Amino acid sequence: MKKIIIGVMGPGEQATATDLQNAYELGKLIAQQGWVLLTGGRNVGVMDAANQGAKSANGLTVGILPGNNTNDVSESVDLAIVTDLGNARNNINVLSADVVIACGMSAGTAAEIALALKANKKVILLHNNQESKLFFQRLSPENIVIPSSLGAC
Repeated sequence: MKKIIIGVMGPGEQATATDLQNAYELGKLIAQQGWVLLTGGRNVGVMDAANQGAKSANGLTVGILPGNNTNDVSESVDLAIVTDLGNARNNINVLSADVVIACGMSAGTAAEIALALKANKKVILLHNNQESKLFFQRLSPENIVIPSSLGAC
């Protein structure tokens, strides 16, 4: 039986306190469902918070790293995949996930959302940026989901 893989994408160093709180809770909820969490794998921002949340609920975590080593991997990543692809690894992130959740917004997150939509993936937008919500809804209204709260994910 195939495991469901949920990709949680979001800002690294620019993550807000709300982004981090939401990412932690998302990771925890994903693990509680028995799903696999996939992130960018680094030890900062949304990536780290989501991995910590998943590990708090004994979940399985996968990190797709941008560099050629594991120096900046989150301690909460079970399977670290070293790519040496930099931002190009974003495509691996979204293509490997069954569903992508954007937790917060940054240029890298916007790129991941666009790649996911191009690949016809469902994307859940969990942030307060109304302009980006409207933009992505116009690009792919059938694939964008905007929950009213984290519990609605």
